[in-house]
Amino acid sequence: MSKSVRHVVYLGILFALAITLSWAESLIPPLPFLPPGVKLGLSNVVTMYCLFCIGWKEAFLIALLKGAFAFVTRGAIAGLLSSAGGILSVLALLLCIRLFKQRISYTALSVTGAICHNLGQLFVASFLVDTPLYLFYLPVLLLSGIFMGAITGLLLRTVLPFLQDISPDRMEVSP
Repeated sequence: MSKSVRHVVYLGILFALAITLSWAESLIPPLPFLPPGVKLGLSNVVTMYCLFCIGWKEAFLIALLKGAFAFVTRGAIAGLLSSAGGILSVLALLLCIRLFKQRISYTALSVTGAICHNLGQLFVASFLVDTPLYLFYLPVLLLSGIFMGAITGLLLRTVLPFLQDISPDRMEVSP
């Protein structure tokens, strides 16, 4: 199998993992102490992995594919919210990586990504409804971004060795 084919197959596996994590997360009942709409964002672990270990183009591709999947399965608004959050999150992470190089942890990056994901979704929601009332939810989304981002950052650090074990660079090349 050629290197480019292995790369595409690997991205397909990662996309499948992202939507599986998103689906599995939707099975978890809302926790009584969490505000409406707040969730962990498990599939964002895959997007961050792509950005940190594969490349920025692949991270954008996964974010856009996740948005397209949300569009197909949950409708146009869900697709727009997912895409806006994912794209803004990847852009913010890219900026942090460029500015801070190796001086920033996965957890700090994940918190930044989670907050920006929430901000992207909030911006689109306020635009769609054409009212600034959604801005009153901003403190809730900022706090949840910090908390959930820290959890997903720790999760990324935990699963990183396993994801790297199945990377295409480690696959056997057959003649």
